[in-house]
Amino acid sequence: MTEKNQLAEYIGKEVVVDTNTPYVYLGTLEACAGSFFTLRNVDVHDMAESRSTKELYIMNVRRRGIQPNRAAVKIRQDVTVSVSLLSDVILFD
Repeated sequence: MTEKNQLAEYIGKEVVVDTNTPYVYLGTLEACAGSFFTLRNVDVHDMAESRSTKELYIMNVRRRGIQPNRAAVKIRQDVTVSVSLLSDVILFD
């Protein structure tokens, strides 16, 4: 099974794409094609401009829901560290 096929079950679901950059992406996974992931209704968040950690920011989004600031985004797969379902984010206080 290829890496892209492993993400097929995430298509159409809200995901968190963590990168090796200061950016984290939260949105609905639309496609995994070529060298890119395509997300729709995306919250693109620059952690360099945030007082929060990535984990706390992601947990807050899980609690309140994604508030998109982009209609669509293509993310290079070579900068992606992980892709997970937003619903799999474990909340703690």
